[in-house]
Amino acid sequence: MVKLHYGPLAAALLAAPSAHAFAPPSSTVVVNQKQQQYSPLSLYKKQECSTIPTTTTSLRSSSSNINPYTSPELDTSALIKYATSAITELTLFAATFQLLDVAFTNVLDTSVPFPFAFLLFYGCSLKSRVFNPLNNQRPDRSKAVDGEGSSGFKDRVMPSWTPPGVTFPIMWLLIIGPIRAYSASLIVSSTGSFLCLPIMAFMLHLTIGDIWNTINNTEKRYGAAVIGVLCVVLSAANAANQYYAVDPFAGKLLGGTLIWLCTAAALITDTWRLNPSEEGLVPLYPVVGEAETSFMWFDSKDE
Repeated sequence: MVKLHYGPLAAALLAAPSAHAFAPPSSTVVVNQKQQQYSPLSLYKKQECSTIPTTTTSLRSSSSNINPYTSPELDTSALIKYATSAITELTLFAATFQLLDVAFTNVLDTSVPFPFAFLLFYGCSLKSRVFNPLNNQRPDRSKAVDGEGSSGFKDRVMPSWTPPGVTFPIMWLLIIGPIRAYSASLIVSSTGSFLCLPIMAFMLHLTIGDIWNTINNTEKRYGAAVIGVLCVVLSAANAANQYYAVDPFAGKLLGGTLIWLCTAAALITDTWRLNPSEEGLVPLYPVVGEAETSFMWFDSKDE
C-alpha cells in the first residue's frame, strides 16, 4: 500500500470543519459499515423494526405470506363445520320427506305421482345445496361452455386430458340428473314413501357432493378434494346398493353414474398431482391456513 504524506497546507485543510468538501476516506467508511453490519445492537434494531407492521394492511399481507404447508396442521375447525353442514342438510331433507309422506298419505290419501317424484328428485340432484349452509358454488356453466376458467374449472393447472368444458353441463343436466331422478322415483314407487333408507342414502351422496364442492371449488383444498371425491364415489356405490335391494333396475341405473364419478375422481387426483406447494404435494386433509371455512347462511361480510 502507498502511504501518502500531506504537507502543512493539506493538513490544515483536512482539519477544517467543512463536512461537504472533506468526507472521511473511503477506507474509513468501509470499516464503519462493517462495524455497523456486525453490531448485535444494530441487528436487533433492524429486526425489531422489520417485524412490526405499521398498518392493518401490512399485517394481513405478512400473515398471507406464511406458507401453511411448511408445518401442515390439521384444520379441525373445518372438519367440524363440514360435519355440521352434513347433519343440517340431511336433517332438512328428512324433515321435508316426512312432511311429504304425511301430505300424500294422511291428507291427500293417494300415492305419490311418478312425475311429481321425478321433478322433485331432479331438483334435488341439481340444487341440493340449498339445504347446506356452506358455500357450495359450482363452476360457471356459461364460462365452462366457452372454455373459460371459473371456480373449480381451469382456475388451476388441469390435466391435459380434461374433457372440454361443454361436457360437464351436458353430463350433469342431461344424463346424471335424469338418471338420479328416475331411479329415485322408482324407489318411491316401490316403497310408497319418501323417507326411507335408500332415499336417505341417496341424500347422503348428494350431501357429500355438496361439501366436496365447497372443498374443491370454493376453498381450493386440492389434497382434501381427493379424499372428498373418493367419499362421493363410495356414497354413490352405497346408494346404488340400497336401491338394488328394493328395485334391482333402479340400483343398476344409479350404479351407472359411477362411471362418470370415477372419471371425475381420476381428474381430481391428477389435478392434485399437478398443483403441488413449495414443500411438495399438498396433504390429503384440510390444512390450517390454506383456506377459511365459513357458513354462508350466517356470513354477513360484504363481498
